[in-house]
Amino acid sequence: MIINLGNRVVNNYLIDYEDGYILIDTGYQNGFRRFQRNIRKRNINPDDIKFIFLTHAHDDHAGFLNDVLQATDARVILHPKALDGLRRGQNSFEGGCSSHLAHFFCLILEMLGKGDHRYPVIREEFTNRLITIDSDDFRELHFPFEIVETPGHTADHISLIKEDVMFCGDAAMNNFPSIHRVIIWIENLQQYKQSWETMIRIHPKMIYPAHGKPFSIDDLNQNLSYLDQIRLLPLKKQK
Repeated sequence: MIINLGNRVVNNYLIDYEDGYILIDTGYQNGFRRFQRNIRKRNINPDDIKFIFLTHAHDDHAGFLNDVLQATDARVILHPKALDGLRRGQNSFEGGCSSHLAHFFCLILEMLGKGDHRYPVIREEFTNRLITIDSDDFRELHFPFEIVETPGHTADHISLIKEDVMFCGDAAMNNFPSIHRVIIWIENLQQYKQSWETMIRIHPKMIYPAHGKPFSIDDLNQNLSYLDQIRLLPLKKQK
């Protein structure tokens, strides 16, 4: 079962895990109240959320992470490189926008005062609930789902595979202002293309992105050559 507690801007997926759920990412900092309303509508007890799978440490994925940890006993599964981002509380500005449309969109966000991409740093009392995928704690979990490193959008990006479905975070996108299923911000274009090739090789039936509707893995295969045309357009780092 897949439940989407988010909206058309940012998806927040819940998937089954033994006697509870795994939450895939949170959302922007101001999204926690909507999240609470949505789990109440579905009669989901917050204590039934056993894990939070963090695809990467960005403001629209870790924005209300502290709030969920406060409301639940969940533990967080994440890439070790995500720790720096959670402690910094701000997106990296390494890399650039993947298209002129994406660049224009980012400039609009900056004009609206949303260009610094900050989010609350991880609270100290929750750090003992962070489980990195390279740790003994993670190996002892015997986690039943496959985790794949999918860097490029960020260095800390990971995706989760359940049966024939891949939850790809921002390794791909299916919503404005995306073009050809490409995320609007890429730190490392070569790694991003390699991650697409990895996803195509794994070949799940469906891709569930963090932004937009699910789509077939065939979409990535059809658009793979477009990645060779991309020239990243950087932004100034917001202080």
